[in-house]
Amino acid sequence: MTQRHYVLTVICPDRTGIVAELSGFFADRGGWVDEADFFTDDASGKFFARLSIRAGDLDFEQIRAEFAEFAPDTADWKLWDTAHRRKAVILVTKEGHCLHDLLGRVGQRDYPMDVACVIGNHEDLRPMAEAHGLAYHYVPFPKDAVGKRKAFDEVAEIVDDHDPDAIVLAKFMQILPPDLCEKWAGKAINIHHSFLPSFMGARPYNQAYTRGVKLIGATCHFATTDLDDGPIIEQDVIRVTHKDSPEDLKRIGRDAETTVLARGLRWHLEDRVLVYGNRTVIFN
Repeated sequence: MTQRHYVLTVICPDRTGIVAELSGFFADRGGWVDEADFFTDDASGKFFARLSIRAGDLDFEQIRAEFAEFAPDTADWKLWDTAHRRKAVILVTKEGHCLHDLLGRVGQRDYPMDVACVIGNHEDLRPMAEAHGLAYHYVPFPKDAVGKRKAFDEVAEIVDDHDPDAIVLAKFMQILPPDLCEKWAGKAINIHHSFLPSFMGARPYNQAYTRGVKLIGATCHFATTDLDDGPIIEQDVIRVTHKDSPEDLKRIGRDAETTVLARGLRWHLEDRVLVYGNRTVIFN
């Protein structure tokens, strides 16, 4: 967004007149709504909304306080000032294609986030991070359970020191423990090299090759305590043939992984992703 905006997201029970009431709230205060998306889920009776309002002379704290009085107690809502640039911490292992793509987008200044730091459990991607002027934290992960838990505690301390809006698992290849999934709920975003829910877990391209699939893909989703089963943000597929080996599938799949992660993360950073249960509404 080139102009400063206030972005409101709302999840609440649906009822007659709610769209008019939301629009009227900002109109009564001289607010200019220049983007509005609404959706009603008939199965649950839930109403979902995202409004983008030109900031102009509107005072953010005053608007937020007044909306808190206006909103019903049953509403789950959030107001974001786009002047507050979003911040992310990126977790990596050895594969660098997703990190390279994200840092390139950020470097072009056309991506809505700043990268606070990169954390890796190998040293392989340090040169890439430092070439972009970013701090790189190396946290080795032992194979034993006690050592791995200590490593996760160290990672969590680094992440929490930055208080990021997103924790990006850019091919991190480590399973977050349940307490961190809960602590970072709605912030930890994973890219899985498969079109979920098919081929969960390890070596999905080998699973896909064995099954003889004709489409492979990638899934960007929130990390939860259920492995590779969190709310899905974005997916895409690429056609393959019987001629493609497992290594070919990995190479082809990397294209899907980078674009799917970049799109899904952008939508999250712009508050276009509303989560309810294990589903999402994406206002893209």
